[in-house]
Amino acid sequence: MRKGMLILLGLLCASITPAQTKLEVRDLQNHPFSVPFAAESRLRVHLRGGDFRIVGTDDNRIVVRFTGRNADQARDLTVRLTENAKGNELRIFHGPRNELDVTVEIPTHTDLYVRMSGGDLDLEHVTGNKGVSLVAGDLKIDAGNPGDYALVNASVRFGDVYAPDFGHAKGVVGGSVKTTGPGKYTLHAHVFAGDLTLHSSH
Repeated sequence: MRKGMLILLGLLCASITPAQTKLEVRDLQNHPFSVPFAAESRLRVHLRGGDFRIVGTDDNRIVVRFTGRNADQARDLTVRLTENAKGNELRIFHGPRNELDVTVEIPTHTDLYVRMSGGDLDLEHVTGNKGVSLVAGDLKIDAGNPGDYALVNASVRFGDVYAPDFGHAKGVVGGSVKTTGPGKYTLHAHVFAGDLTLHSSH
């Protein structure tokens, strides 16, 4: 009886343990990173410092590319995509931080969460909820149509906020813009030290 209970408990524990899949790629020049990724999904992105661009496309894939003077020195640049019960997480780390421009292509319709330590980050053509935080550097977001958002909250601790399509920045040190609208998405963007530009392409 006791042995049967232990077997049953083991089966229950196995059934509730979330499955996890991980894909990790280095040396992208010889091993390009291009994987299927469904639109309307959620993606958490963690980036090391540097120059990054995240672009929404009509292709249901995640693609990572890079250019720059130090492209030949980027063999240890590593891309890791993990999927588990909490969702999908993309991490990009190692590689030279200077003279290397990294572009991440994702489906246009993606709920996106980004954390980055320092450098410059451009976000373009992504429709969905957005939560973007940069410790130090310049953050530029093409937010699309202002009418798509229920809430926009953009702030800088030390630096400037420029968001003419969403309101005038308030605050003596740094600044913030907060506005509500008729849409269904939310946008939260924060820079600790640097500049934040939020603009509309409509």
